[in-house]
Parts: sequence; structure tokens; C-alpha cells
Amino acid sequence: MAGKKTTKKTKAKKEETKTKAKKATKKKKTTKKKKETKALVARGKRKRSIARATIREGSGVVRLNSNNVESITNSYIREIITEPLRYVGPETSSVNISVNVQGGGVMGQAQAARTAIAKALTRYFEGLKLREKFIEIDRSLLVEDTRRVEPKKYRGPKARARYQKSYR
Repeated sequence: MAGKKTTKKTKAKKEETKTKAKKATKKKKTTKKKKETKALVARGKRKRSIARATIREGSGVVRLNSNNVESITNSYIREIITEPLRYVGPETSSVNISVNVQGGGVMGQAQAARTAIAKALTRYFEGLKLREKFIEIDRSLLVEDTRRVEPKKYRGPKARARYQKSYR
């Protein structure tokens, strides 16, 4: 008899779990669909630094590695990063730009971010003919600098320098 009682209990438990599963599938949350916004990603490089700028509709906030650009203490670097925004005009107050930068030093990262922001703005505002404007002002806003550090060779302290000879 003990075996029959356990089977009845297990059957009851199975039925309970089935009804719970049915109830869980019936309760679907209705989520509001987010309004699709135009978001673009552009890349910029300088030396060992790589920057990816994402531009989308917003209120004019510019972020560098999740920090507001205005929080950068070095004003020269801040000006380098925000330079493309000055040439666009009032349209920049309607977009949010977030830039992620990796590798390299401070100046390389700033120049990579500058190139990425300029490329993103030209793709986002196609009707403004920003490409021609940026190239006329400064070609390096859109065209990446292809120069890279030359690797060190084995018979010298640097890439081109050679060790000093001593004959005596």
C-alpha cells in the first residue's frame, strides 16, 4: 500500500507542475516597443589607438569611455576630441555620441576619437555635405594617419640606430 500512496502523490505533484507551467506560459508580459532610432557606428585609428563612435538621437551629450567629455581636465585634449562638433553647427545638439577608445597613449586616443566622431557625423548628417567641409578644413578629420611605429631590429638600440663601434 505504501507504494500506491507514493505513486498517487507523485502523480499529483506532476499535475501541479504541469498546471503551473501552463499558467506561466499564459502570463506573457506586454512590453512597449521602443521607437527605432537611427544609430551608426564609425571607427577611427591613430598609432596603436582604436576608437569606435556610436551616434544616435539625443540631447547633445558626448561621452568618451562612459565619461562625459566635459570632465576631461586637459583642455587641449578636450578640444581635439570635440573639434568636429564645432564645424557641424547646431545640429550636434540633437545627437548623443559615445566613443569607446582602446590602446595607445593619451594623444593617440584623442586623435582616434576625433576621427571616429567626424566619420560618424558625416554618415549621420548626409545632406549637409560634411565630408567636403571636413576635408577642406583638415583632411586628418576623416582620413586616418597610416604611419605606424617601425619595429626594432637586432643590431641596434632602436629601429634605425646602430650600436656604437669601438676599435681600441
